[in-house]
Amino acid sequence: MNTIDLQTALQLYNEDLFTLGQMADEKRQQLHGKKTYFNINRHINPTNICADVCKFCAYSANRKNPNPYTMSHEQIMQIVDGVVQDGVKEVHIISAHNPDTGIEWYLDIFRKIKEKYPAIHVKALTAAEVDFLARHYGHTYDAVLDMMVDAGVDSMPGGGAEIFDEGVRDYICKGKVTSDQWLEIHKKWHQRGKKSNVTMLFGHVESREHRIDHILRIRELQDETGGFNCFIPLVYQTENNYLKIDKPITADEILRTMAISRLVLDNVPNLKAYWVTSTVNLALVAQEFGANDLDGTIQKESINSAAGAKSANGIELDEFVGLIKDSGFTPVERDSVYNEIKVW
Repeated sequence: MNTIDLQTALQLYNEDLFTLGQMADEKRQQLHGKKTYFNINRHINPTNICADVCKFCAYSANRKNPNPYTMSHEQIMQIVDGVVQDGVKEVHIISAHNPDTGIEWYLDIFRKIKEKYPAIHVKALTAAEVDFLARHYGHTYDAVLDMMVDAGVDSMPGGGAEIFDEGVRDYICKGKVTSDQWLEIHKKWHQRGKKSNVTMLFGHVESREHRIDHILRIRELQDETGGFNCFIPLVYQTENNYLKIDKPITADEILRTMAISRLVLDNVPNLKAYWVTSTVNLALVAQEFGANDLDGTIQKESINSAAGAKSANGIELDEFVGLIKDSGFTPVERDSVYNEIKVW
């Protein structure tokens, strides 16, 4: 049981950066040695029409992004057909909260993917989407989660967590799933024997204390369920949205937050430096600050790239493997629930 409390964790922010990195690296090495995990995955974002208006979002169709779209199932399956041929083992399907598609539109595409490619891992629907579908179509969370299981969803992504502090949520994503609801949905998912990830969006209007509070709430649920595979601190992207944050968060602050996450969140096995939001170079440095996962090749990414991230077309596998090796770590291809597939 971890003894690091809120005040102790906050004090860690005042440590010398390299001392902090060393502490987090020791923890990382105990858990994973020099292995850095990645997977060969494809993100599919089927619609950007959204009932919610989150101030930090540049992806959903609004005044700043006047190009609404909803893919047909045929279009989605064409993408899946193509990526399966490329060796992709996971499709990661998340989108906006579209009030017009109907819940069956989501469930049907999961079924179609699974019927055609039973071996592919479907990671789909954030807790924010589950909450939206439950509210909009008059279902309980349990009913929606059961439908997802029946339709072949294998695991849930960690999106929609943002920052759990309700004051911050009220400002940045009012009307969206609350922190308690987010945690309840993941708890119910874990109770079905399923795994999920958990994110934290930082570098906007939140304080360091808000970040630590967020991490401690994750630790508490993980003690109860053990269902989180991975913690993913997402760096807020500053462009094309309504939060009007002048300067992006510094690399120093990102690395401190990574290291502290590894030290405080000792019961979640994996810490991901999501290169999409942190840049590839900083994600590689984060390997020295506790991170043992860099996500994957992705191929195409629409949500963060809309806000300025350089991730629209993913990254080539050979380049990805080379970058990890050159930074002194061992690239290990994994599946979606962290079984090792290949050590490069």
